[in-house]
Amino acid sequence: MGLTVVLGRNVVGGRGSRMVTDRQLATSKAINRRTGRTFYVATRLLPKRVRHPTYVLYAFFRTADEVVDDAAGVPSDDQYAALERLRAQALGRESTDDPVLVAFREVAETHDIPDAEIESFVDAMATDVEKGRYEDYAELEAYMRGSAAAVGRMMLAVVGADDRARARPHATALGEALQLTNFLRDVREDIEEQDRIYLPRTTLERHGVTEEQIRRLEFSEGFAAAVHDELRRAESLYWHGVRGIRYLPADCRFPVLLAAVLYAEHHRLIRARGYDVLSATPRLGLARTAWVVARTRWRWQFRRDPETVFEAVSAVSEGAGRRAGTGSSSPTR
Repeated sequence: MGLTVVLGRNVVGGRGSRMVTDRQLATSKAINRRTGRTFYVATRLLPKRVRHPTYVLYAFFRTADEVVDDAAGVPSDDQYAALERLRAQALGRESTDDPVLVAFREVAETHDIPDAEIESFVDAMATDVEKGRYEDYAELEAYMRGSAAAVGRMMLAVVGADDRARARPHATALGEALQLTNFLRDVREDIEEQDRIYLPRTTLERHGVTEEQIRRLEFSEGFAAAVHDELRRAESLYWHGVRGIRYLPADCRFPVLLAAVLYAEHHRLIRARGYDVLSATPRLGLARTAWVVARTRWRWQFRRDPETVFEAVSAVSEGAGRRAGTGSSSPTR
């Protein structure tokens, strides 16, 4: 089915399609701008055919996420029920007048996003209702397969690729890398606001860090070492993800590369703090973001090779070798 987007006098779409209206698109874009500023910067540089569906996808992801993240005092049964309603509406099994879900359904049909990816994503959100600890990286990776990896694969469907099978593992790895960066950046917020710890218990125990220590926001050399280890794991995933950007359409490569560079810039901030993400949450300010965008764009003008530019400008090149993680999207546990 063709996607019809009405923007002023511009209509893009196909015969017989439903309509993603000004209101639906504006709602999705506003959610992206308000809750995902780093991602929003890169999204704005995508070509319109990809940019508009990406706003819709992001708004859907945030809508689902907020069912469990903004649910203080809401019984778990009610959260599960809300997610099941969202699942049915996202899959087109139930009608809805929610502008985000209506627009998402149209994007999913237009770009042939498999129902299995939607199911996997909602299942991951359901995991967050009651689970807040992960024994090892294998368990955390299983969670990310439904959250970050599914997001990466849905984005791949929207962006398009001549050889989607070859691009798919790289999209999976990049999605996981971005989420791991978020986990490492947000340790303080996750424990204080959601009572969640996304650092694997095995990593913490290897460095003598206890759950109680994190609850007290008690920084130590052991905690720094644990964050360092997980940062390196994320950085090997970045390399595997960036290697797949060459499979994307030419006009989408720079924005996707920029998203990777901007998220990875948090690693520079984390290292500069000596890996202390407990006393404060590292944030990219507007000036630093603008500097990273300008530096990456300048490099891209001279060498339009994602790996070369990523190595030249990203914070990852400081913390992990270029050849790390070449064999798989799953780093050594």
